[in-house]
Amino acid sequence: MKEGHVAQLSRYVAIAVDIAARIVRGEYREGQKIFGRSTLAGKYNVSPETIRRSLILLQETGIVNVLPGIGVVVKSHRAAEVYLTEYGQKQVLKDIQERLTELLRERDQVDAEIERLTRDLLDYTFKMVGRLQKIDEVRVIPGSFLVGKTLVELNFRVRTGATVLSIYRNGRELLTPEADTVIQADDVLIVVGPPEVKEAVYNLARQVPEQEGPAPEQTIKVEQSVIPEEEYNPG
Repeated sequence: MKEGHVAQLSRYVAIAVDIAARIVRGEYREGQKIFGRSTLAGKYNVSPETIRRSLILLQETGIVNVLPGIGVVVKSHRAAEVYLTEYGQKQVLKDIQERLTELLRERDQVDAEIERLTRDLLDYTFKMVGRLQKIDEVRVIPGSFLVGKTLVELNFRVRTGATVLSIYRNGRELLTPEADTVIQADDVLIVVGPPEVKEAVYNLARQVPEQEGPAPEQTIKVEQSVIPEEEYNPG
C-alpha cells in the first residue's frame, strides 16, 4: 500500500489493514500470537488507544482474537482475505467519490472563472463600443440643406463619418434607409458614428442654403455739371 494512500485513511484503519495484509502474506499464521498492544503502539508509533481501535476492528471481522492475559492471536487467514477484498472495493468507491468531489469542486471554480471573464468581456466590449461608436438622434429642421436630397446625393457618410441607421418620419421608422431615400423636413435621423463626428452631423442637418434674393439696387451718382451762361442755349 502506498504511503500517501495510507496517510489519507484513519490511522487505526490503516493499521488494521496492514496487520490483515501481513496475515494474508503469511507473516502471521493462524493461532500465532502477535505483539501485545504496547509493542504494536511502539511499532506503528501511535497511542495505545489507536491500537485498541485497530484490534477491535480486526476482532469484529473475525481476523484475530484479543485474549485477556494472553494478547492478540491470529484467528482466520480467510477472514483477513475477505476483509482486504471488501476493504479494497470500498476503497475503490471511496477513491472514486473523492476524485468526483474534487473534479466537481474544480468545475465550480472553472465555471466561476468563466462567468467572471465573460462579465469582464461584456463590460469591456460595451465600453469600447461606447468609445468607438455612438448613436445620436438628429432632427432635420425645415429649410435644412438636407431637405429634398437623397443620402447618396448628400454623400452623407463621407461628409460626416456617420451612418444613418433609420429615419423616424410621421410616427413611422424607416429601418436601414436606401441610398435613394429623400430626406424630408422634421425627419429624425438615427445615426451611428464616432463621438467626434456628432458636431459634423448636427451642423449638416441645421445648415440652411444661402437665400437668393433680388440684386441690390445700384445707386447712380450723378454729378452736376457747371455750364457757363454764355454757352447755355435753351433753344
